[in-house]
Amino acid sequence: MAFEGQEIKINNITYSDSFRQQGMRQKLIQELLNRGIPQGPVLEAIRVIPRHYFLDPVFEHQAYEDIAFRIAADQTISQPYTVAFQTQLLEVKKLQKILEIGTGSGYQCAVLCHLGAQVFSLERQKELHDKAVRFLPLLGYRPKLFFGDGFKGLPSYGPFDSIIVTCGAPYVPPALIEQLANNGRLVIPVGEGKEQVMTLILKDQNGQITQTTFDRFKFVPMLQKRVST
Repeated sequence: MAFEGQEIKINNITYSDSFRQQGMRQKLIQELLNRGIPQGPVLEAIRVIPRHYFLDPVFEHQAYEDIAFRIAADQTISQPYTVAFQTQLLEVKKLQKILEIGTGSGYQCAVLCHLGAQVFSLERQKELHDKAVRFLPLLGYRPKLFFGDGFKGLPSYGPFDSIIVTCGAPYVPPALIEQLANNGRLVIPVGEGKEQVMTLILKDQNGQITQTTFDRFKFVPMLQKRVST
């Protein structure tokens, strides 16, 4: 999918993808390569998808810096390295059924869609959910989007081949483990406070769980028993 020359309008804001912005994305790709993200489909998705579409236009010139940004509802769009790292851990294959907890800006969701996954994305902030419902189809992506509590997941639609959590969880929600298919992968940042430990949970063919931890990352908290309308 190419966005060059394509204009998208939402909330009276017109977005376009210029050669300059494409060049900035290419520089970002090199930075992610230097940080250890391997060349492959994940970086190709990040190279193609215009991240500046997911930010307020005032921040357009900073869209391809490797930093997180505040968006509406006191949430953030994760820094590109975090998106790449989590997505790489998922080992996405085409037509896999993936549950995303925390639609947020929709950027991570777009990356998963671009990789060919069947994405089910759950957001607890109504403002963000409503924007994603309008915005992602304009980019040609059609995930199944839901408004609700991420701690509960989507039991009616499981099991899922993979699950990704894009906010800091104080613990691994049991419902997500239950909704993970055998031979599935759950990527979740775990911990309370300012930083969380990126955690990969594997469920084998017999339903047994193993867990591997990686570096520390910063996420907004996953709030329990609260859905904002």
